[in-house]
Amino acid sequence: MLTNCLFEYMLIYKGEVMDRCECRMIHQDRVDKALKKGLDPAEVEGVAQVFKAMGDGTRVKILWALEDGEMCVCDLACYLGLSESAVSHQLRMLRQLHLVANRRQGPILYYRLNDEHIRQIMLVALEHVRE
Repeated sequence: MLTNCLFEYMLIYKGEVMDRCECRMIHQDRVDKALKKGLDPAEVEGVAQVFKAMGDGTRVKILWALEDGEMCVCDLACYLGLSESAVSHQLRMLRQLHLVANRRQGPILYYRLNDEHIRQIMLVALEHVRE
């Protein structure tokens, strides 16, 4: 079902009045479809948090380094040229969001990507950037 809502929308730009849109059309079938497949609020927040975590260059570098396998904080600090404390802070956030996991071997904590989904997200994002 197509709902027509006619209105005039005027925009003042550089002292001139310009028409922006003379007619707004709502495609109710498309709206209904989007509403039907809508995400649960907790899912929306979870996805937003994943992308927020990946919105930081240092965290992206950490995730990319872990794409090939485990590394300890010392390894990551050396790779990134950062202090171990700074790396630990970033890893804490990534661990809280379930993007990385760790295992202890004696006194050393080794970090890895939490699952294959994280690797796939990184690869798809990189493929998109390289297009």
